[in-house]
Amino acid sequence: MTEKSLKFSKQTALSLKATRDLREGAIAFLLFLAAFSSVATTVAILIILVSESVGFFQKVSLIEFLTSKEWTPLFSEPHYGILPLVSGTLVITGVSMAVAIPLGTIIAIYLSEFASNRLREVIKPVLELLAGIPTVVYGYFAFLFVTPLLQKVLPDLPGFNMLSAGLVVGVMIIPFISSIGEDAMRSVPLYLREGAYAMGATRFYTATSVVFPAAFSGISSAYILAISRAIGLTMVPAIAAGMQPNYTWNPMEPGATIAAYIVQVSLGDLPHASIEYQTIFVAGLTLVLMTLVFNIVGHFLSKRYREIY
Repeated sequence: MTEKSLKFSKQTALSLKATRDLREGAIAFLLFLAAFSSVATTVAILIILVSESVGFFQKVSLIEFLTSKEWTPLFSEPHYGILPLVSGTLVITGVSMAVAIPLGTIIAIYLSEFASNRLREVIKPVLELLAGIPTVVYGYFAFLFVTPLLQKVLPDLPGFNMLSAGLVVGVMIIPFISSIGEDAMRSVPLYLREGAYAMGATRFYTATSVVFPAAFSGISSAYILAISRAIGLTMVPAIAAGMQPNYTWNPMEPGATIAAYIVQVSLGDLPHASIEYQTIFVAGLTLVLMTLVFNIVGHFLSKRYREIY
């Protein structure tokens, strides 16, 4: 090879390397923008919620907000205790988790350890279809079907109640637990199963006592995601639970969630910067903080079980 051709080949290699580096740098920058956009959106939402909530707490004491058991900001004699909305949110979320966690976990174990590939390909899309049904449809399903069905068993059950809303919300979020839980269990290394079989363990024992604990890091994340979803749902509690802020822990009574209240008053009829308008953002900030607490708990659970297994 002559000196001239060698020099040309070196220049070509440098040019190709520079082009490749430029292309990789552009892709890395686009990926950074995608990741940063989620962070920036979250920060912007928090800034708006906090800035609007400051004016509210200049007029209403934090003690009243956290301890009062009446929430009537639109009445002639307003009260600003968030407890009725918090209790309604937690009751409906608790009922939904009592339905979704056992059923979703059982379905995840079955799909991961017992179902054939052909059956799994049929069941999983059908389950995930539940997550695609509009929430307003679920709301009327709870109000027109589940509530009358429950009233045959519980004659004193009112037409609006948190029990039917919670049961239907639980059905809604089953796909979150079953799908993510199944993915987590299928990611467990095969040698753990083979080791259990070699020790004489049954298929059921291996699934529940070996695979499930090993995958609990991912399964707990599915639980927290489902809880966050249940806390933020709007239409089912709004239609089936009655939208009546009522401080009670009895699921057979009417109630209102934080998200349902935000929808109820966010109709454009309230003057900007009024205290009634600011209650929307205070309720939203409370909802964000509740979700944040559950996510932090889920993070520590996931980290703990990841370290164990």
